[in-house]
Amino acid sequence: MRKTSLKGVLILLLTAVIWGSSFVAQEVGMESIDAFTYTAIRTILGALMLLPVVLIVNKGFDFKKSTLLAGVVLGIDFSIAQNFQQFAFYHSTSGKIAFITAFYMFFVPLFSLFLKKKVRLLTWAAILLGLVGLFLLCINPEDMTAINRGDIQAFFCAVFYAVQIMLIDYYVEKDINGIQLSFMQFVVAAIISSVLMFIFETPTIANIKIAAIPLAYSGIMSCGIAYTLQIIGQKHTSPVIASLLMCLESVFAVISAALILHQVMSLREGLGCIIMFVAIILSQLAEVIAPKKNEKPATN
Repeated sequence: MRKTSLKGVLILLLTAVIWGSSFVAQEVGMESIDAFTYTAIRTILGALMLLPVVLIVNKGFDFKKSTLLAGVVLGIDFSIAQNFQQFAFYHSTSGKIAFITAFYMFFVPLFSLFLKKKVRLLTWAAILLGLVGLFLLCINPEDMTAINRGDIQAFFCAVFYAVQIMLIDYYVEKDINGIQLSFMQFVVAAIISSVLMFIFETPTIANIKIAAIPLAYSGIMSCGIAYTLQIIGQKHTSPVIASLLMCLESVFAVISAALILHQVMSLREGLGCIIMFVAIILSQLAEVIAPKKNEKPATN
């Protein structure tokens, strides 16, 4: 397991701050443009932000075949996750979407079962606790049939973000260049979202100009900088600490939404957020309380 350094902690903490505040930008931007348009422009800006870095630091586009393939796989997954999340803003709010997205922390250990890795009892307890929090956050007990479509879309976003976390963790172990991997991820996601934009939406220059500031923040800061910091930060941080730091984005999202958009959650929704956050912390502490070296390999 990779050792955690202060450098990695600070990088991922900054990443969480940028991601959290970006939820507000995404919600504001959706007031004038559609979801595929937002994701397409956002990822294009992310790719353009990294272009000079790739040309200078990596001396051109001399990408290994393994990097190209990894970038395509990561880009497809990233595009799906981003668009599910963006569509959620039609029906839900920044804080709720952020906390539901953070549910990817529970999917990571669940998906590990397919890799024949043991899931600890404490992790299962955290998952059940997280489901309780998710229920309080998304479902009104007075109307059990009224499930918000945006919350469901954010839930699917969490599934694909969990896959992204596992893919990045796998690729950084293969010593694939982080800058190139991030650049390829944005290029592939930009191509996919742009095609879907022209098929299903009618973007206009006038509306894009109205959303220019939110788009610039999401594209340059959240995509171009933060997702690259994620890949670099994970190289200097253990998967446990990395997940713990990145899940703080949901907290920063709620704070940003309250300060900028003046959004206040109901008591039930707030309690759901608190329970989910405790569950996320508990799921990560499970990795520390029961070190992997004490486990026996899983058998068929």
